[in-house]
Amino acid sequence: MNKIYMIFTGGTISMKIDDVSHTVKPALSANQIMQSLLDSKLYNELEIIEYSEVPSPSITPKMMLDISKIIKSNIEKNHARGFVVVHGTDTLEETAFFLDTVIDSKVPIVVTGSMKSASELGFDGINNLVSSILVAGSTKSIGRGTLVVMNDQINSASEVTKTNTLTLDTFKSLDYGPLGIVDNREVIFHREVSYSRKKVLVDSISNDVYLIKAYAGSDSLLINYLTSQNAKGLVIEALGRGNLPPSMLDGIENAINKGIPVVITSRCPSGRVLDSYGYLGGGKFLTDMGCILAPSLNGQKARLLLSLAIQKSSDYEYLKDLFTI
Repeated sequence: MNKIYMIFTGGTISMKIDDVSHTVKPALSANQIMQSLLDSKLYNELEIIEYSEVPSPSITPKMMLDISKIIKSNIEKNHARGFVVVHGTDTLEETAFFLDTVIDSKVPIVVTGSMKSASELGFDGINNLVSSILVAGSTKSIGRGTLVVMNDQINSASEVTKTNTLTLDTFKSLDYGPLGIVDNREVIFHREVSYSRKKVLVDSISNDVYLIKAYAGSDSLLINYLTSQNAKGLVIEALGRGNLPPSMLDGIENAINKGIPVVITSRCPSGRVLDSYGYLGGGKFLTDMGCILAPSLNGQKARLLLSLAIQKSSDYEYLKDLFTI
């Protein structure tokens, strides 16, 4: 039987409370974590790959690219049944979205982690591992793209986001709800992914794409600085439906005139951007300037998509088509 590959990167699931500092720190290896699985039959179907032992704020796009290459190599050489990427939760949604964007395969890929360390009551890591293994090994998961499995809920990497700093059900698809659940070891899907996002099949990524958050009274200072530093792309988390203060427009025009793509998302946690407002700084004004809307992506995902896309082309029509759903 083809194996499920467990790729460990670190995160809270591998941490314990340190006796001296009384803070949560890395403490467990991949093998130590996996020894906690009680079902030996399940364990025997797995292959462990210990990629790193770092908290997720240390995960970089370059590391995401490395993980994607590990997955693609094992799909090609070993005909893997599925993959589980064990990851810290702070940037988990970004790695999941990255993998969903750069890997064109029907093989199930699941990303999971833990909100509590192994020292804490209610440690959720083992349950999340078991549920993720079940989802990765299920024929029902084939062709659904990269999935995030936490708290017995199955979400799409393109839709899910971390919504709370503490709770076990922090990962939610705010606009659509979960794709399915794991119930009594049964994998149940209730719906399909809401839309099929286009793949960007590249072997490199630019780190010179920056994310800016708009606020009342924000101006062009940061935009002009990043433009002067030869930024390759800008993503702006705009207000509401995708609108900006007029004081940001000169900087945006300057960036676009220098060939720097500017992508607009919303700082709102749910809802899509749309160029429905025509006033100065409104969404329609921005698209008329040459900005590109990212209708249903948050800022961090839009930044990753733009970082990957410009490795292929910075052409306006290509990027507009890529971000359109």
